[in-house]
Amino acid sequence: MTPRPETALDSVAIARAVKRIAHEIVERNPEAKALALIGIVRRGAYLADRIAVEIRGLSPREIAVGTLDISSYRDDGRGRPGDPRLIARNIPFSLDGKTVLLIDDVLYTGRTVRAALDALTNLGRADSIQLAVLVDRGERELPIRADYVGKNISAPPGHRVYVRLTEVDGADAVVIGNGNGK
Repeated sequence: MTPRPETALDSVAIARAVKRIAHEIVERNPEAKALALIGIVRRGAYLADRIAVEIRGLSPREIAVGTLDISSYRDDGRGRPGDPRLIARNIPFSLDGKTVLLIDDVLYTGRTVRAALDALTNLGRADSIQLAVLVDRGERELPIRADYVGKNISAPPGHRVYVRLTEVDGADAVVIGNGNGK
């Protein structure tokens, strides 16, 4: 019998984590006149939108939101070939002089974030780049850490952390399951 997936965060806990991340961003960046939230496609993009809504309710400053597909920048064989500047990027503003908040759903090995940093540095010169993630599951392969974390979660060997969002999956939840998506 296959064990049932464990729900680590429900919709209420996800909403609370998003709100807390937004508050921390505003508190840690009081001097930043221009914030840019860049969500890593796919679920990071939806989380960036949610965090931006919360920040706008807390602060009158300019907040730009964009999305970044880092597939061509990956070093683990999961990327697509081709010119990375032409693949699924929607950043209709300059990064120059902005405080950029890179947003992703799960931080695990650090390879996705490394790829995103490579992509961002090709797009402009931000004043600073910070990282916000809904879930940090540890076990890094690269020396990368998040500035803002919704929840730290450990998963047993052979298991994955799945972030499910209403915009993609029809409901909000963070689930720990076996490697088959169950």
